[in-house]
Amino acid sequence: MIAIGGAIGTGLFLGSGSAIHKAGPSIILSYLIVGIFCFFMMRAIGELLLSDLSKHSFLDFVKVYLGDRMEFVTGWTYWSCWLSLAMADLTATGIYLKYWFPSLPQWVGPLVIIILLLMVNLVNVGMFGEFESWFSMIKVIAIIALIVVGIGMTLFHYHSGTTTASFSNLVSHGGFFPTGGLGFLMSFQMVVFAFVGIEMVGLTAGETKNPKKDLPRAINSLPIRIGLFYIGSMIAIMSVAPWNKITTTSSPFVQVFSGIGITSAAAILNFVVLTAAMSATNSAIFSTSRTLHALASGGNAMQSFTKLSRHMVPNTALHFSSGILFLVVILNYLMPAGIFNMISGVSTINFVFVWLIMLWCHIKFRKAHKDGVKEFLMPGYPVTDYLSLIFFVAVLIFLLLDPEQRIPLALSLVWFVALFIAYQIRNRKSA
Repeated sequence: MIAIGGAIGTGLFLGSGSAIHKAGPSIILSYLIVGIFCFFMMRAIGELLLSDLSKHSFLDFVKVYLGDRMEFVTGWTYWSCWLSLAMADLTATGIYLKYWFPSLPQWVGPLVIIILLLMVNLVNVGMFGEFESWFSMIKVIAIIALIVVGIGMTLFHYHSGTTTASFSNLVSHGGFFPTGGLGFLMSFQMVVFAFVGIEMVGLTAGETKNPKKDLPRAINSLPIRIGLFYIGSMIAIMSVAPWNKITTTSSPFVQVFSGIGITSAAAILNFVVLTAAMSATNSAIFSTSRTLHALASGGNAMQSFTKLSRHMVPNTALHFSSGILFLVVILNYLMPAGIFNMISGVSTINFVFVWLIMLWCHIKFRKAHKDGVKEFLMPGYPVTDYLSLIFFVAVLIFLLLDPEQRIPLALSLVWFVALFIAYQIRNRKSA
């Protein structure tokens, strides 16, 4: 449920509008392709985790197979991944609230939600899990309902104004690739952003009761379920309303039902996408605090981050990460229009970097252990590992072709350089 909470969020409910705008109906194929490679990446992480259950995070495997330097860089980058993802989700909450309160400043929503979720996470892991279960349940039910209603409207050719729901909408407005091959490739950034967070199951490995049973089940089902949700919802949305009527200023889920005159359903869906953004932020706060705790335990962060409260919560790490999140309140005040695309771009780039490291780590593991984990072998190894590496590197190259992503790429590059310099400084001091 934690992984679903992290992965099904703003990338689907808000970011899909930008992806549809760039690729049109071919976005369906984008989700399918990315879903397949994310499944391979998850299987690689799963085999690593099950190879040594004494390790509590995939960061521990990075240290073993790639060294202390890569553990330092990967750990801090993963922390920044979830921090930037939380900022994107918090920005989305400000956008969603404008549906009911058009004059509400975009920075107010993020401020209130940071304080609320910080209080929830300070209680204990059980409270976090309970909160996340309800959030995830609301999202899943809403997506299934939207798919069922959308397909039903399409089958009965629901008509409203100048729009008629029909599967022909997928090809009758410029074809399946209306923006051409380049538009299709440009959509991959936001599609990958929709999948970020699924690897969080790797951070919760040490907190499951029966990892040998729970991890394989979660890993095998998660990408498939999410992929079906994404593909199903995109088919439903673009069948009910042509892709060229979807804008990037609000959730496509809400737009479709508002556009066809079902305002009550639109309001309900806006509540759902708001809880989805809160859910993903909740997962991010959990993840960043645990990542800092893992970094500190490995000597790669301040030792104060290892301290646990009586509820077994890393409070210092939690306060530090939450404090950084308040930056998004300032950013939404200064530049509300372009902040979401910039932050989501940085998040996507950093997550892809971490995924590449995990695949590389898995290859090193299999070279050292020829038999692997027989109960959960990576399907198609080593071909699938190398194909996945090539695909995710290609996604980063595609971003160079998109002018909107050049600033996020530059920011990520500066971040990586800063981390390598910080590692050298830390080593000199310890020496």
